[in-house]
Parts: sequence; structure tokens; C-alpha cells
Amino acid sequence: MASMSTVFPKPTSFISQPLTKSHKSDSVTTSISFPSNSKTRSLRTISVRAGLIEPDGGKLVDLVVPEPRRREKKHEAADLPRVRLTAIDLQWMHVLSEGWASPLRGFMRESEFLQTLHFNLLNLDDGSVVNMSVPIVLAIDDQQKALIGESKRVSLVDSDDNPIAILNDIEIYKHPKEERIARTWGTTAPGLPYVEEAITNAGDWLIGGDLEVLEPVKYNDGLDRFRLSPFELRKELEKRGADAVFAFQLRNPVHNGHALLMTDTRRRLLEMGYKNPILLLHPLGGFTKADDVPLSWRMKQHEKVLEDGVLDPETTVVSIFPSPMLYAGPTEVQWHAKARINAGANFYIVGRDPAGMGHPVEKRDLYDADHGKKVLSMAPGLERLNILPFRVAAYDKTQGKMAFFDPSRAQDFLFISGTKVNKHFSNQLGHNVTKLKCIQFLIKDLMVVLIDESIGKEQREPTRWIYVPWRLESPCGLLRQFDTNRKHQTSGKDSGLRPIKPFICFCFST
Repeated sequence: MASMSTVFPKPTSFISQPLTKSHKSDSVTTSISFPSNSKTRSLRTISVRAGLIEPDGGKLVDLVVPEPRRREKKHEAADLPRVRLTAIDLQWMHVLSEGWASPLRGFMRESEFLQTLHFNLLNLDDGSVVNMSVPIVLAIDDQQKALIGESKRVSLVDSDDNPIAILNDIEIYKHPKEERIARTWGTTAPGLPYVEEAITNAGDWLIGGDLEVLEPVKYNDGLDRFRLSPFELRKELEKRGADAVFAFQLRNPVHNGHALLMTDTRRRLLEMGYKNPILLLHPLGGFTKADDVPLSWRMKQHEKVLEDGVLDPETTVVSIFPSPMLYAGPTEVQWHAKARINAGANFYIVGRDPAGMGHPVEKRDLYDADHGKKVLSMAPGLERLNILPFRVAAYDKTQGKMAFFDPSRAQDFLFISGTKVNKHFSNQLGHNVTKLKCIQFLIKDLMVVLIDESIGKEQREPTRWIYVPWRLESPCGLLRQFDTNRKHQTSGKDSGLRPIKPFICFCFST
């Protein structure tokens, strides 16, 4: 199997000092131009650099305590007031500790929170700004606030009360939940997944300060080898000789439309004058809503995509982005883009309705599908990042493969959406399954359907995941039905269509 990426040792921590935004570069540049959608400029100029883009603030933040000082810091943490972290708090601590939010050095104090909430940026000491569109904050309740008292430091502990970090020079301030929700999501409608998980029942106070993480964050889930920090990613990209890095984020499996887009992007970058563009395939690894595909199975699928040569393992780095998912549309997509700058990406692929979701109450999308890419092209602090809009791909019946949609011969194209696949399998499986979610992706000539079969309407987590391969020409194929009491399984075959041989169905408990 092709290796997806190389894990490097943890880097030595950077010396703590104020960060400034540097514009210096040792790389040699040449300029090229390509057509732009801007109404004010007919051409947009990009510099072709023989090096990686600088991180925000000019230097990556590393908030992990150096190995020689860890025992000393753990002793200090043991005597401090304690704040217990939730799973999402831990994910944000992970994000901060590795420098994804550089130059931010800890959970936000009030001034940073307000700049982020109202301006989507942070002001640096030299007068420059960096993009910061989502608050990275830590909530506490009245009881925790009382226990902290006049202390200027607190220990952050995990679910087993083990100290994992120290927050220094703390500031405690009110948690304006309604304002935070309204400004981040553009609505206060009930049913926003992240809000319900992390804000509604959170404390009424926020605590900010400078973070010292006692050890690198590990999840021990078999996927830590894919969790490369920005420093480690930059080392890998330099090792591969990348002169351009184009990032693609996803929270579901790769399908052939995605693969076509990514390979075509590399072709375009080569035509623009770059010598070795590298794809950063960067699945989101933090909190996601219940009906998104579990991370472990997404990573298995990404490995298969490389193994089968759908993407070239020599020009692709696959790594997990540790951030939670907010589903905050154009506001959140700025965070996704900004974090990839810190990992070395100077191109960012953006699709339809990035970081969006359906409205939690009304039957419509929560955000305009085009606003994400428009906002990215105008967002303060993201001027150095080149935005690559998603091109529409569909199955071209004349070529027998995925291709970019040509509106002049629309009749030749078949759009294969998760919604259509879901409807098909829902009709086939009938009332035996009370909740059914299908996500499709293509590998070579097989479409693989992922079915989330949950028994019981009130059950949040899927009881099992079923992989059902089937050919594009025979979408019904041979189905396997599972009755609600799991006492027996029956097979059914759609007459008139040729069943697939061999038929494979895998069931996994989650």
C-alpha cells in the first residue's frame, strides 16, 4: 500500500516572544497572470515562489512544553485551581498547541474574542492584521469561577482529572452566548449542531490566557500517525520539494468528482509555471454532526483512494486537521483557509456552500451556496492565499467517466448526489430501517455506498455502517436488508438489473 505521509518527531518549542507579520522572503519569485472574476481587474497576478508561504505572524506558535521542563510544569499544575475540559475543548487546545491558529497563544481573552466576533481578524503589534473568524474560547461556570478566585493561573485537566495544560495570566469575562451564536452562525435558530454540543449548556463565563500544554496531544485511536502539526507538514512538504501547496478540506469520503478536481488543479498549477505542486488532502478530524461519516472510515477510504491510484501518493499528503466543525458557512470557511496558510498552503480549493448545512428549522440551505468563495476572495488577512473555486463535475455518459460539466450538452451528464443515492436505497430497504443515510464515492468503476443504519429515532449514534459496492450502470444491484430485531438477514434482487458479482456487504459496529 502506498504510504500517505511521514510522521516526524515533535519539534523543539519556539522561544516565547511577541510575533510580528513579516513580509520578507528568501525565495526567488516570478510573476504570472490568469483571468480573474473581479469586476475591477481583468487580470490577477500570482507570484511563483520556490518556497512555502510564511505562517501568519511570521512564525509558527508551538505551545507544547519542551521535554526537559515537563516534569517541573506537571508539579506546578498539580497545585493550581482546576478547569475540566470537554472533548471539544481538548480539540481546540490541540489546535492552539500546534500553531494552527498562529499567532494566537492560548484561549482568547476578551479583546481577542471581540475582535474575532466583530471584525473576523486580530490586530498585531506592528499594525498588521491576521484573519481570525471563529472564537477559540474556554467556558466555565459560576462554581469554577469561584474556585479560581484571585489565582492568575489554572490547570486544565482531562476527563480523568489529569493535568494536561496550564493557562497563565488568565482573564475571566462574561460569555455572551446569544451574541456569539448570532454573529458566528447568522441565526439563533434551534438545532445548530455545534451550538447544542458546546455552547447552550456551557458556562456563563469565558476564561482566556497563555497556554502551556504539558505533552503533545494524542488520541490513541490508531490515527495519530496522520495528525501532522503545521511544523511537521511543512517539513514533509519541503522534503517533497513543493513549490506550491493546494489544500482541500473534506468531512466525507472522496468521490471521483473530487478526484477530478484535485488532479485538474495540479495540471493547472503546472501550466502556471510551478514545478512540483503538492496536494494537501486534509480531512477534518474534530467534532462533526452525527450523520457525517466517522473519521476512522473516512481515513480508510482515503488510503484506498491512494492505493488504487485515484490520487497520486507521490504528490499527495493526507493528514488530519484537528479542528472541530462548526457548520458556520462563510464565517467558518475563513478559519479553515487561515489554518492551511499556517500549514504551508498557498492555494485553497473551495466548493459549493463550504462549511454549510441545511437550515435547522426551515427546508432550505442555511447559507447562500456561493457566499463562501466570495467571502474568501475578500476576507482581510487572507490576501496571500489564492482561492480556487470548485468546478462542477458530473458523470459524462459519452466518455463513461467523471468530467467537468459542459452546459452545452447537459443531456450527456448524470449528476450523482448523496441525496439521490439515499432516496434510492431508502426506497429499496423500505420500512425495516427507521433512519438511513447514504454517502457515495467512486473508486474506479465502482460506486461505494455508505449506509448509516440506526435503529430507533432517538438514537444519535449509528448502530453500524454498511459498505455496499455497486456498478454505476446497475445502481440497484443486489441489496441486503437488515430487519429491526437483527435476528435474520434477507437478500433481495431488483429484477431487470444484473446483480454484481461478487457482492460484498460489510457491517461494522460503532
